[in-house]
Amino acid sequence: QVQLVESGGGLVQAGNSLRLSCTISGRTFGGDVMGWFRQSPGKERELVATIHWSGGYTYYGESAEGRFTIFRDKAKNTMFLEMQGLKPEDAGVYYCAGNPRGLRIRDRESYEYWGQGTQVTVSS
Repeated sequence: QVQLVESGGGLVQAGNSLRLSCTISGRTFGGDVMGWFRQSPGKERELVATIHWSGGYTYYGESAEGRFTIFRDKAKNTMFLEMQGLKPEDAGVYYCAGNPRGLRIRDRESYEYWGQGTQVTVSS
């Protein structure tokens, strides 16, 4: 059984940084793509960033480009999202998700495994 557990969320002031973690268990990875999604109140869950587990290739959503960095520690089966220069519009629940086929990485529906989410609040 695959389990994804996020941590690291919290309240930060605008302009500050935060690092989210996602610990993965119950699966070995080959061509999987892992991703971070964000859901803000009244909005659909949107893609923030993805990483190909084996190759390390990354993709960033428009809001994350240049400010966020996704990376993983393969030995610890843990994925991270380093967020810098946070803005109030970055606030929301951040979810870790797994796409075992590594296809259509920008489509939320391609992700089969989800964590419970971690709340990020950014004060202005």
